[in-house]
Amino acid sequence: MTKHASTSTTYVGHYSLARYPVLTAAASAMAPSSSLYSSGRLLSSRPASKGLVRGLLTRDGSRWVRPSCSLSMNGCTADAGDQGAVTTRETRALPAASAPQEAVGQLRAAVAALNADPPVSSSGIIRLEVPIRQRGDAIEWLHAQTQSSLPRCFFSARAPLPDTPAIAVGSSNGNGGHKEQWEQPVSVAGLGSAVFFRGTDAFSVRDWRAIKRFLPRDCPLIRAYGAIRFDASSDASVEWEDYGAFYFVVPQVEFSELEEGSVLATTIAWDDSLSWTWQSAVDELQSTLHEISPCSVKVNRSTLQTAIVNLNHVPTKASWDLAVTQALRMIKGSQTELVKVVLARCSRYITDTCIDPLELLACLKVEGQNAYQFCIQPPDAPAFVGNSPEQLFHRKYLKISSEALAGTRARGKTRADDFKIGQDLLLSIKEDTEFTIVRENIKKKLEMICDEVVVNPSKALRKLPRVQHLSAQLAARLRNEDDEFDILNALHPSPAVCGLPTEEARQFIRDYEIFDRGMYAGPVGWFGGAESEFAVGIRSALLGKLSCPGI
Repeated sequence: MTKHASTSTTYVGHYSLARYPVLTAAASAMAPSSSLYSSGRLLSSRPASKGLVRGLLTRDGSRWVRPSCSLSMNGCTADAGDQGAVTTRETRALPAASAPQEAVGQLRAAVAALNADPPVSSSGIIRLEVPIRQRGDAIEWLHAQTQSSLPRCFFSARAPLPDTPAIAVGSSNGNGGHKEQWEQPVSVAGLGSAVFFRGTDAFSVRDWRAIKRFLPRDCPLIRAYGAIRFDASSDASVEWEDYGAFYFVVPQVEFSELEEGSVLATTIAWDDSLSWTWQSAVDELQSTLHEISPCSVKVNRSTLQTAIVNLNHVPTKASWDLAVTQALRMIKGSQTELVKVVLARCSRYITDTCIDPLELLACLKVEGQNAYQFCIQPPDAPAFVGNSPEQLFHRKYLKISSEALAGTRARGKTRADDFKIGQDLLLSIKEDTEFTIVRENIKKKLEMICDEVVVNPSKALRKLPRVQHLSAQLAARLRNEDDEFDILNALHPSPAVCGLPTEEARQFIRDYEIFDRGMYAGPVGWFGGAESEFAVGIRSALLGKLSCPGI
């Protein structure tokens, strides 16, 4: 009997049911070896967004590998959100290095010097950063780091969109008079945990405050990367247990890819009240720095060389038909206010070889300049990887941007064909109805929290490499930066991934979906002191390794 390591993955595609004059179904499939997109969406022909699911046991008895976790500080304790900001907060820039090897040496020496004369405060966060005079690749740097017991993260913002509406916020640059003194990274890869934030209850304003106390406003590149469950009120299945209801991490070591260079940085965080002293923090950091590889490892950016040996869909077609029938009955009836509900199906794949999450991410990044690429991976856990085109929100000081994205068509094979398909999408009554629901709902929620909301354009085509959507850009002015949690809480979940009204749709999903979405369709991104950005965690996958009995 041949034994081999393999990867188990499960994709989740969402399907929208709403009050429309015509019920149609459409499906679009692509080879799993490319972008791993498959399936479709009822009433909108939108290609499936993916979310992967794993289990401790497979049908053939295979088990998930679960080694031990690394030591770090959980910043979300019972009273952490009631405390003020940590006492010491600073970023120290070291001299520029010519190569990553030199930068690693500088950081090791700087941490040793800092430990020789440590801060006297009982809590704090310090970032040390070294500019590198050559542009590196963040994915390739992270690929070279092989420590499975350390958390990993990656986030790449999409390219700026044209025609984004402008909001004046206290000054012409929209940041309340503050001069921006940092270059926005193209991509950021992180390893290790200076401080992480994980809880099993729904993400609350207290949890948000616990995170923000470690994120100084004047140190904008100290960021917490992570994701939040689609629905924390539903029971978490075992495949998502490592993530809790939310999981964020401030990396110990970060590699930032810039337009014309790169930055290697390290962060030390400590808090005596959380039983994580300066010495504990610096010892762990020095251990991580000792294992850091200064080199990059090339990744395959074309196709994944693997074959599917098992595929299982949840629910079955019979169960799916029952859920759809019940949804339509409730939407058409008068006993509930349900107008729209977005159901999902998960597809679990087992492959003959292990899929490296970073290789999958690299393949997605090649054709995903107009999307967010992300990877969140707690210690010794499966990796949540995605390529989402959909922004939940972006905050910079008081300026908020968001978007409505709904309705989908494939791209045409020729320019003329592509134009014809796009016009069909723009003129479709059904697609316009769904899109209007999404856009107006987001606008209404922003108006509840912001002083000014601008929508421009009100409807346009967003063309991606394989599909095109209806899109609208929204901008608003936040009344207070502390209202950031309210923005997150109001915009998630959007009607595009849940339904309307939100609570009625979410309850229907709890009742009729027989699997756990986990972080799929939830917020994924980062918090910072002066800026935060989140995407909707669709077109995503959870990848984990399987170990056959006896290996």
